[in-house]
Amino acid sequence: MESGVPQRAWLLMAAGDNRGHGGNSGYDDQVDAYYSWDSNVPNHKNLAVGDPIALWDKERLLGVSVIEEIETAPGLKMLSRCPQCDTTRISPRKKVEPRFRCMKCRHEFATPRADVVEVVQYKARYDAAWTSLDGRFDAREIRSLVVNAGDFNAMRQLDWAAFRKALIAKDAGRAVDRVAARVDLSWQAHLGVLVEIPQGFSHALVRVRRGQQQFRERLLAAQGSMCAFTGGAPTRVLEAGHLYSYAQLGTHFEHGGLMLRRDIHRLFDDGLLAVQPSSLCVDVAPALAMYPQYARLHDEPLTLRLKDEQVDWLGKHWDEHRVDAQP
Repeated sequence: MESGVPQRAWLLMAAGDNRGHGGNSGYDDQVDAYYSWDSNVPNHKNLAVGDPIALWDKERLLGVSVIEEIETAPGLKMLSRCPQCDTTRISPRKKVEPRFRCMKCRHEFATPRADVVEVVQYKARYDAAWTSLDGRFDAREIRSLVVNAGDFNAMRQLDWAAFRKALIAKDAGRAVDRVAARVDLSWQAHLGVLVEIPQGFSHALVRVRRGQQQFRERLLAAQGSMCAFTGGAPTRVLEAGHLYSYAQLGTHFEHGGLMLRRDIHRLFDDGLLAVQPSSLCVDVAPALAMYPQYARLHDEPLTLRLKDEQVDWLGKHWDEHRVDAQP
């Protein structure tokens, strides 16, 4: 096997809310970091650590990377079915009543039948090698590079050799090199590894994170390429961090987030970093004091001005993770 030339690669459709359809409400994705699917999806078991991926939104190429890790967990999923033939192949209509039509039996109806089913949830992380190639290929060019021309699945096999040549022809050789380097590392260290999560979401209905990409774009426009805790940073290492538990509330509040560096985001979610609501200075938990890069943030002010709503959310986060702190 030639170095950097994978046995298989994948084209993943990550179109935000458009990944849902009449029978399926969507998935939790962040296009430059991770991709989610479940065991109802064709090819759900076929993706593996070390596989190169290209993401698109049905209209254009978004970027390329390599799968670093795949997490699995049990969960529940809400499906909407045709009340006559029971398929999930139903289509919502914006201007015609009844609102739904079945693409299989052509039955028209106002309300689909709700069905909760057990699934295995998958989440692939690939942020280390992510390279944005927004718009480098259009939909026609991308479809010409899949292995099976008639494949319309959200996850379909990509002809990597042809795709690689097309990328080089589009002056995207740097992206090819990054993928090749990461493929070699992944095969050596992690080939086929799945990370099992025993608890997962086995006792709760999956709340999909629709609109995450739009939420990130709004925060980037308002905040710029800057981590609220550490200052300027490349856009590709920044994440749209909610200042509350999205899993509990399921809503993207307009001023409910900040752009955070990936490591800062995770430490904030864990409560190891917090913001004192009256001074708006960073509080570093003792467990991080041994790490100079985080210890130096203690008592430092945030790097941007906040909206009142953001301050309120930070106050709630403080109350949750600093219950013993003095005001």
